[in-house]
Amino acid sequence: MAGTTPEIQRIITLSSGKSRGSNLLAIHGYFSREQLPVVIHRAIFCSGQAAAIPLCKERGIPTLVISAKDMVFFEAELKALVKRENIALIALCGFMKQLSADFINAVNIPILNIHPALLPKYGGKGMYGMSVHTRVFENKESITGATIHLVDPDYDHGTIIAQASTDISQCQSAEEIAAKVLCLEHSLYGPAIYAKIRKT
Repeated sequence: MAGTTPEIQRIITLSSGKSRGSNLLAIHGYFSREQLPVVIHRAIFCSGQAAAIPLCKERGIPTLVISAKDMVFFEAELKALVKRENIALIALCGFMKQLSADFINAVNIPILNIHPALLPKYGGKGMYGMSVHTRVFENKESITGATIHLVDPDYDHGTIIAQASTDISQCQSAEEIAAKVLCLEHSLYGPAIYAKIRKT
């Protein structure tokens, strides 16, 4: 007897206007390469000027722009989309705004974030991107990495679901550290999303 075709699980990604989109594209590439029953249903950006939008369109990833200047409006629009379009999970990809407890509870689906350090170290408000790698370099750390965690109302605070580390003892700059960590992020996020969806 032939097996049934698995139901396609829809996720959405959230990115701020300055996002390069590299994690978003890595997630899409992982699902496509592994032929998994998961799709990025919409890549949502806070600005129509985001550099990642043309890259998404080249790959057939639907995009949507919702201004996050008013977070009450943003969360209302996003909540309606999640419910209307049967979204299984939200993945933050360079999204710098803080989601409210009301929103997190209302959508009632996993919301994941990726952080470029080994939480709980180097987390919290203002700790993102190069600010993290600069601090790691200044503190002469020999190991750093990437963390995927569930989103709660506090920055970089939710339950950790995946981590990967890398040796940076030979790195000569924060930029070298950033490049090594980005490779980890790209290999970590897609599998973590798929694992979380399968458990939900």
